[in-house]
Amino acid sequence: MDLSRFQCRRCGACCRWEGAVRVSPAEIEKIAEYLHIDVREFINRHTVLTPDRRSLSLPEKADGSCVYYDDVRKACVIQPVKPRQCSAFPFEWNFPGWEELCEGGRELRKK
Repeated sequence: MDLSRFQCRRCGACCRWEGAVRVSPAEIEKIAEYLHIDVREFINRHTVLTPDRRSLSLPEKADGSCVYYDDVRKACVIQPVKPRQCSAFPFEWNFPGWEELCEGGRELRKK
């Protein structure tokens, strides 16, 4: 599939897929500033240790979706400062069957 024509439709499929959303120290600082909280408070209350214990990630809701995905608004609450991992979807990572769940992926398949 040629991803050069992919256009995100902000459907949230990637936000609702379970798995660690790793955050770098620079991303942590940006998100904390955006949320108007201290970096240490953000780390302590708004991140979790990844299963491999190598980094911090954003926590998940019980259904596996990102805590920063607003189901009502169908939007990322931290969109302007979302982690690179999020903005790299589907170019640098994706999941099996993503093109069926993602509006942008379905559009690519039609072309």
